Amino acid sequence: MAQRLKGIPVMPGLGLGYAVILKSTLPPEIDERILPGDVGEELKKFQDAVNQACRSLEQIRDEAAKKAGDQEAAIFEAQLLMLQDPSLLDLVEQKIRRDLFGAISASRQACEENAAMLSSLEDPYFAARARDVLDVRDHLLRCLMGTPLQKPGDYSDRSVLVADDLAPSDVISLDPEKVRAVVLAQGGTTSHAAILLKAIGIPTLMGIGVGLERIGSGDLVFVDANIGEVTINPDDQTEMELKARFRAFKEEKQVLAALKDLPGETLDGIKVELLGNIGSAEEAKFALDAGAEGIGLFRTEFLFINRQAAPSEDAQLAVYKQALSAMAPHPVTIRTLDVGGDKPIPYLTLVEEINPFLGVRAIRLCLQEQALFRTQLRALLRASVYGNLQIMFPMIAVIEELRQAKEILHSVKEELRAEGFKVAEAIPVGVMIETPAAAVSAHFLAQECDFFSIGTNDLVQYTNAADRGSQALTYLQDPLSPSVLRLIGQTITQGHKHGIKVGMCGEMAGIPEAIPLLVGMGMDEFSMAPALLPKAKSVVRNLDAKKAALLWQEVKQLKTAQEIRDYLQASL
Repeated sequence: MAQRLKGIPVMPGLGLGYAVILKSTLPPEIDERILPGDVGEELKKFQDAVNQACRSLEQIRDEAAKKAGDQEAAIFEAQLLMLQDPSLLDLVEQKIRRDLFGAISASRQACEENAAMLSSLEDPYFAARARDVLDVRDHLLRCLMGTPLQKPGDYSDRSVLVADDLAPSDVISLDPEKVRAVVLAQGGTTSHAAILLKAIGIPTLMGIGVGLERIGSGDLVFVDANIGEVTINPDDQTEMELKARFRAFKEEKQVLAALKDLPGETLDGIKVELLGNIGSAEEAKFALDAGAEGIGLFRTEFLFINRQAAPSEDAQLAVYKQALSAMAPHPVTIRTLDVGGDKPIPYLTLVEEINPFLGVRAIRLCLQEQALFRTQLRALLRASVYGNLQIMFPMIAVIEELRQAKEILHSVKEELRAEGFKVAEAIPVGVMIETPAAAVSAHFLAQECDFFSIGTNDLVQYTNAADRGSQALTYLQDPLSPSVLRLIGQTITQGHKHGIKVGMCGEMAGIPEAIPLLVGMGMDEFSMAPALLPKAKSVVRNLDAKKAALLWQEVKQLKTAQEIRDYLQASL
């Protein structure tokens, strides 16, 4: 009889194949002791391993940039910095010199102590950093022991990869043509592994837990990463049904690809713009290939993090110009710097905060660090002549923040024109609705900006007071929460009342069952990861907007996120 397991969907899709159990190639921890006369040799072994691991990570970083984009590749840039961190190097050297541990034991202990310290901070950002430290540990140990990383060629063409957890470097080595799905015991939707798996498009479930032990090597496994279910060794009848679903899924992908150049328009003629979220200029091509009608969110953080000095105006200009030129004449909405105390930036004197997600971040940071902000705005305005630029301010909570940001933008524009630079005449300026305060104040904000873009990831977090990185609070991280939907509905109503467009660039925008509801609420545009665009376009083009409006009226009466999800799935 077939067994079924439940997990957390990370990358939607279906996968059917044979289980490949990925186990650690590293030996169990040993108490490796040396004699005083061996210290010099062990130190040299360690330094050679560091150099080799750096070269390996540089190759993985470059491969990640090609496969997933520059923002995702920054994960490995951060690991390179960790590997060369003087505090880690000193700790390993101390364990070799003073405690007389061999290079292998010293490296393992030092990395694991650092990871344990980061994990103890109970913050999702530092938890992700702890996983990176363990990935660095594994690179070091592989180099010290001469153990190679498992390569995509080790898997067959019809594999479902099963593991306790995956390091970012493990993920980037996977071949999406061979690995049909990934099933993990641990992990969550915001982990670095999850980010990379979404970027390369492999259907993935995480958080299976101890149930993973029921999957054996070679078992036939069907992964439904749309609803979060794994079926193990189905009976003959079920296997036939699941294979039919998988064939239909593959056929649907071909049908969806044919929609690339068709407009996002409902059956009754309502235009719905479908845009892409990107994290680097190079990703604009992926968005165009997926049928994007523009860029609804260009994250600029990758330009600022994991470096020792702020990017220059000209360096930023080159990136913005590349993205705008690639997408012209389609709009490109570029979000100003959105970082805070959870992402330390060496060249900024950020005060360590107890809760950085409620602290000086995003527009608050930019208004505090105005030299940094003005440089970014100068680069954006200079780039505006190369395409259809829209500027978006993140995490606005009160109208004073919007007014101050616009005043600085106007000042920079006048400054550039006085210096003889050309700047586009009309550049729309928008606000990200990510806080309940902004949604409640939408009536006032809409009178002083050109568009809204709803960032559901943070809106859900702040509305339900639940850290989106907490696995214990997943039930509070649902964008279909009635309270969140009411804030979205209110934002759309007020935006339209004042004649501005309302879009969405959070993860909810790419959820197929949510799209009819959002269209029914009046959403003008959806921006999402390029891989999700074909399905979204199919949903829109098979939708009657009038019926969708009735759907919203029905959903308003429902009291829980699960009731709403069940109702929407039944409606689809």
